[in-house]
Amino acid sequence: MAKLQLFSPKFRVDECLEEIRECLEKGWTGIGFKTVEIEEAWKKYTGLNNAHFVNSATSGLHLAFKILKDEFKWTDKSEIISTPLTFISTNHAIKYENLHITFADVDKYLCIDPVDIEKKINKNTKAVVFVGIGGNTGKLEKVAKLCKKHKLKLIIDAAHMAGTRLNGEIAGKDLADVIVYSFQAVKNLPTADSGMICFKDEKFDKKARKLTWLGINKDTFSRSSSKGAYKWKYDVEELGFKYHGNSVIAALGLVQLKYLDVDNAYRRQIATWYDELFADVRKIKTIQIPDGCESSRHAFMIRVNNRDELLLALNECEIYPGVHYRDNTEYDMYSYAQGTCPKANEASNQLLSLPLHLRLTRQDIEYIAQQVIAYAK
Repeated sequence: MAKLQLFSPKFRVDECLEEIRECLEKGWTGIGFKTVEIEEAWKKYTGLNNAHFVNSATSGLHLAFKILKDEFKWTDKSEIISTPLTFISTNHAIKYENLHITFADVDKYLCIDPVDIEKKINKNTKAVVFVGIGGNTGKLEKVAKLCKKHKLKLIIDAAHMAGTRLNGEIAGKDLADVIVYSFQAVKNLPTADSGMICFKDEKFDKKARKLTWLGINKDTFSRSSSKGAYKWKYDVEELGFKYHGNSVIAALGLVQLKYLDVDNAYRRQIATWYDELFADVRKIKTIQIPDGCESSRHAFMIRVNNRDELLLALNECEIYPGVHYRDNTEYDMYSYAQGTCPKANEASNQLLSLPLHLRLTRQDIEYIAQQVIAYAK
C-alpha cells in the first residue's frame, strides 16, 4: 500500500539530476539560464504573454499588490476584496502593502462568491482576489465580469491551479490582470519552492523583474552576457526585494512541467474514484466542480459534521488527511471580520482534504474511502 499521506510529490529523479547537472557544469545556478528557459516554457504551455519566475507564490502575490498599488496610486484606505478560505499567504500579501482586506463569502465551490462580492464593493474598493481552491474555477467568469463592470483589478491566486483549464483555455488567461502560480514542494508542479507571476501588461512584468532583484536595473545574467569595461555598472532605481528564482530550482520545474498534464489526468482519475465511492453516502459531501472546468485537482475535499473526530480516527488507520483551510477571520490579525462570511466559517469547520498524490492506487483509494465512510457522521 502507498504511503497514505495527504501529499507525496513525485520527481523524475534522473531527469531532474540531468537538468541540474547542466547548471553545475556551466557554473550558473542563480538567476538566468534555466530561469529564462522555464519562463519561456511556461508562456508556451499557458499561452500567457508574460511570466516571471520567483522564489515563491507568496513573493509573487506581494509583487502583484505592490506594483498595482504603485501604478494606480492606491492608499492605505484602499480595499481589496478577498476570501477567508485560503492559506494566509493570500491575505498577508495584501497586508504587506497596508491595504485593507474586505472579506467576501464563498459559494458551493468554496471559491469567492460574486453575489457577496457585489454587496461589499464600495468607493474604496480597488481589486478582487480570486483563489482557485483545490484547482477549482468556481464562478471565475462571473467574478471577472463583475470586476470589469466596477473597474476593479482581478488578481488570481492560482497556487492550486497549475494546469487547470476553463472551457479549454488556461483558467484566467484572458480575464485576470495578474495570475500567480505556486510550484512549492507539494504542489502539482513541485520543485522545492518557487512560483510564477504572470501580468497581462508587459510594463508590469518589467517592473516585477526589477523589484525581484532589489530594484537593480540589470540582473547578473544580462550583465554576464554583455561586453565592455562597464558591464559591472548598474543603477538602483527603487527599493526592491530578493524574490527572484534560481536556475537549480528552475531545472526541477522544467522537468516537472513536461509531465504536468499527464500527472493532472491521474489526479482527476483519483478524484473520480473518490466521487464514485462516496456517491451514495449522504453523510459525506464532496465539493462540486463547475461545468467547463478541467481542474488540476490539487486537493480532494469533503465536508462532514465530525471533521476533527474523523481526522483522528483516520490517523489511527495510518491515513493522514489535511484541512484546507481554517477561516482566516479566526486568526487574531483578521478577527475584525469575524461573522462576515458565515458560509466560509461553516465550511472551515467541516472540510477535510483526503490523500491525493501520484503514488496512490485504486486499492489505496478504496481503503481510504472505506475508513472515511466508517467513521464519518
